[in-house]
Amino acid sequence: MVRCAGWPAARRWLTLSTGLVECLCFAGAVFGWASLAFVLKTDGYFSSLCVNATVNGTQVLDCSVQDEQFSLVFTIASFMNNFLTLPNGFLYDRFGTTVARLFGISLYSMGTLLVAFSSSALSILLFPALSFMAVGGILFLVTNMQVGNLFGSHRSTIITLYNGAFDSSSALFFVIKLVFELGVSLRASFLFLSACGVIHLLRTFFLLPKTKIPYPVPEGYTYGMTCGKSDTFTLEQTAPDENIQRDTDKEEKKLAKVGLPLEEKSFRECVLSRLFLWHLLWLSVMQLRHYLFIGTLNPMLQRLTQGEPSLVSQYTNAFAMTQLCGVLCAPWNGLIMDRHKGKPRAAGESEREADLRATVLSLFLTALQCVLFSVCASTPLLPLQYLTFILQVLNRSFLYGGNAAFISVAFPLCHFGKLYGLIMALSAVFSLLQYPCFALVKGVLGGDPLYVNISLTVLSMLAFIHPFSIHMHCRGLAADRAKNRDAVGVY
Repeated sequence: MVRCAGWPAARRWLTLSTGLVECLCFAGAVFGWASLAFVLKTDGYFSSLCVNATVNGTQVLDCSVQDEQFSLVFTIASFMNNFLTLPNGFLYDRFGTTVARLFGISLYSMGTLLVAFSSSALSILLFPALSFMAVGGILFLVTNMQVGNLFGSHRSTIITLYNGAFDSSSALFFVIKLVFELGVSLRASFLFLSACGVIHLLRTFFLLPKTKIPYPVPEGYTYGMTCGKSDTFTLEQTAPDENIQRDTDKEEKKLAKVGLPLEEKSFRECVLSRLFLWHLLWLSVMQLRHYLFIGTLNPMLQRLTQGEPSLVSQYTNAFAMTQLCGVLCAPWNGLIMDRHKGKPRAAGESEREADLRATVLSLFLTALQCVLFSVCASTPLLPLQYLTFILQVLNRSFLYGGNAAFISVAFPLCHFGKLYGLIMALSAVFSLLQYPCFALVKGVLGGDPLYVNISLTVLSMLAFIHPFSIHMHCRGLAADRAKNRDAVGVY
């Protein structure tokens, strides 16, 4: 059978583009919670929790408990999104892409069906539904990020692009809100999302590997649907030639002297490394800030607009529209991390070390963006929230894209799924603080989140420790190389 000319290149770009659409339209939908909450409130979900109250002698409808219940739905879903990434990472590393995606598709479809058949009388179904969608969605992202391996020197850019698409997919609920206002029911929208599971299945079997895409990609490697007869390689079958192996051995000996993570490093050694622990802190403090902002956006807008429905809807729409820009912002971070590719390295500097050094600026800018976003979010000025929305989507796209890209650079590829899952799980435990923060604002602080916002802004500043630590680490490695060269020169 004749092999089709040009199909491997076309398949590579088709895999990239369809994966981008998948992440952009489905994966991170739960983070558009503010838009869906608006629709659910209109449909009367948890409305039985609203009670009549007297404020300054005036009868008003107090729905603070309803808001708290909506916040709890999002808190649990966002927690499950991150925490269950750990077992999903083990599943992905152990059984490969096909098994992980089939599991993710099943969960996502169950979640959309539960929302479709929920109602104001069955509001409780939102808890498992949003959690299923969150866990299934993160599996779409995890299994798509390996596509970056197909693009060599642009690997970090592709990984951050997919994470940006994941962030932008929160606009899906905004689209559902718009069509709801045009008369399309919530049930019809979510039944359509369930039917889209067929598309995910087709990508799984025809455009993705059964196991994983190796890095670097060996010559002749193919995957998914082939055109004609071609050789198929797996991770176990892709062995480098002797010259490449000798060069790799030399580089690994150099890396062993300076203490960078090697392929031989165990999962436990990676987890206990200083790189991993500071990265965990970097991710956790900023993620908490974002989750609390998203989970409390609706009540915050209610407070700043004095409960004016048209203004709440206007600002909710503005927030949802800015989320679409995540896919445009995220590649900037990848370009920052890939900017050294193709440039000559310092004498004796390995590619892995150069990659690690290139992450410093990215990590620092992400921390700076978070502090600026937190300051704006803490200021009770309604028009300023437009700037808050812009900073939030910019920082969120840098945060998650940078997180995935850093793990792929700093640690062995064979542990990517497990390390990514573990760091997301541990940061999820930390993010549970958002619910007591919300309860504190609603209770003791009487609905004014100023002191909580100030505390979170100060906490966000801890993220600067991570890029500083890597900078000092890379300086130490450079000093060690200089000493070794001097020693060779002396003897």
